Amino acid sequence: MQNRFGIKDFVFLVVLLATLGSVWLSMVQKTRIELAQQGMSAKLADIEQQVAQVNRKLESGAGVTRGATAASAAVTTDQTWARPGVKVEHWAAPHCAIDPTTIPGFGMGGEFTELFEAQPAKLTPYISSDVYSTRVLDRVCESLSSFDPKTLRLVGALADGWQIDPDGLWIRAHINPRARFSDGTPVTSEDIRWTYMDFINNPLIEAERTRSTQDNLKEVKVVDGLTVDFIFKEAFFTNILIALGDPILPKHYYAKFEPSQINQGTGMTMGSGPFRLSKLPSGPEELSNQWTPGEDVVLVRNEQYWAEKPALERLRFKSIKDDLGRLVAYRNGEGSMMLPTSPQYNKVLKEESEFEKSNYALKWTNMRCGYSFIAWQCGPRSGKNLTPFADKRVRQAMTMLLDRERMIRDIWDGIGIVSKGPNNPESPASDPAVKPLPFDQDKAKQLLTEAGWKDRDGDGILENEKGDKFTFEYTYATGGEISERLARFVKDSYGKAGIIVTTRPVDWSRYQELLKLRDFDAITMGWGANAPESDPRQIFHSESIKEGGDNFTQWVNKDCDALIEKGRRTMDEATRMEVWRQFEACVAEDQPYTFVRVAPWLRFVKRDFGNVNTYKTGLEPQEFFRVSGNAQPTPSAN
Repeated sequence: MQNRFGIKDFVFLVVLLATLGSVWLSMVQKTRIELAQQGMSAKLADIEQQVAQVNRKLESGAGVTRGATAASAAVTTDQTWARPGVKVEHWAAPHCAIDPTTIPGFGMGGEFTELFEAQPAKLTPYISSDVYSTRVLDRVCESLSSFDPKTLRLVGALADGWQIDPDGLWIRAHINPRARFSDGTPVTSEDIRWTYMDFINNPLIEAERTRSTQDNLKEVKVVDGLTVDFIFKEAFFTNILIALGDPILPKHYYAKFEPSQINQGTGMTMGSGPFRLSKLPSGPEELSNQWTPGEDVVLVRNEQYWAEKPALERLRFKSIKDDLGRLVAYRNGEGSMMLPTSPQYNKVLKEESEFEKSNYALKWTNMRCGYSFIAWQCGPRSGKNLTPFADKRVRQAMTMLLDRERMIRDIWDGIGIVSKGPNNPESPASDPAVKPLPFDQDKAKQLLTEAGWKDRDGDGILENEKGDKFTFEYTYATGGEISERLARFVKDSYGKAGIIVTTRPVDWSRYQELLKLRDFDAITMGWGANAPESDPRQIFHSESIKEGGDNFTQWVNKDCDALIEKGRRTMDEATRMEVWRQFEACVAEDQPYTFVRVAPWLRFVKRDFGNVNTYKTGLEPQEFFRVSGNAQPTPSAN
């Protein structure tokens, strides 16, 4: 049969060609629109960045450019508040060490999620005390001063000026008149006086740990609405940090609540910092509207912030106790930053060559690098019976029975060094001549025998003269692979020496209660510094045993007490460092702690965020921003 191309076929072909042409034109037009939109988006991002730069500069003071020179230019020179004849230090408002708006890819908004290794119990200033609550409160509250991230120099924060008595007996501070709490209420000198004298020093408020450090503070006196005097009983080097280093609370907010309500509160934090809690009770009738353990901690940008507002809109803190679970959550995008264990850090970098293309792998030392330890109960447990660790010889033996070099090698994958005492080994307060106690099982056995502990019946277990077996309870926080491996190592090491160890895993949220009640035989923890030089009185002085203070081991050594008092009264830095070296040797001799390990900071951070810089102060999340476009800034070590 012959095929014919008829009129219907012609019409169909025309329609088909017209349709194909229309589709092609549509695709071309869509491509043009997309290209135009991309160009517009790029232009909008560029405009947003420029606007942000202008806004931040205006907020920091009359459009002054950034940096050290700019900060100096923005400083007020008003001295009408000052005492005559005494030098005045002037300061600009808080500002970023590295301006994020100058970095390619800068963008406003977004949420940054940090994965915590444990759950904080409370988020109330001076009531909470663990490292996790501190990370949150540092974003919400401000002090009169802060440490410069690059130089560690003490600079103004809420204060735009201060004077320090040459004899060390008073400090006068002036508040930046722009300073506001997150509800817009101005920060006043009465807020400062009230924070120190009516909140911290109120015996009904559970602020014992801070109260124990402020016994030298005689008075806080309001001079005028923005000027305050701190008066001290004696000249201590710590007076500056006591006056200028504690977060200032709004009297108008906290005075609404009874002390019992503040003590029992879990999320009652208002401050003047760049972020604020997303949930906060406005008064006693709204106490149910506060963060409670088990929830993510969510901070939102403080739109009332009086200095440079952060770029990020929200900070979220999510607790995942399991080490592997935390890494899985980080990989799945549930977190923007995490602290990997040492084995995780090494394993990921060794086995995943592409990891650092989308993540920062940070490892550095800073002023917050502390030490891990096992604390021995030197006094009566829970106010009842003494433990074997009341004897110095036993404590020394316990340290010598632990092969800490092997612990670092096997448990922490070789990251860190053996700790010898409370002073950072890089600090001038640390004496190179003081060495960690060695791993020496024979010497340990000799010390235990001298203390009356030996195997008296041939069963392989040490007994005292009464026939009581040497047994103790080892308390550690649940959830982490490292803590579980450490507990096994401790139990095995002491078991080989004839000492029975029962392990007691508890949730981190209960630690504060156990320490306050002195309810432990031995407990493992870590201390981190919050200043370049710390006052050992808070942790090691016998006076800090009182009222649930931070000398929770109830260790008493009058010689060490005397060195602490001498160091605190020594204003010359070089001379004071020599006193601290003597104190380090005193602690090393008495071993209230078995000092285990000093380690650098480790962090994994998503490259979705920029201006992530490693500072001497640690990290400064208020400087971070969510990267827009394809820009991938690289962190710098400072």
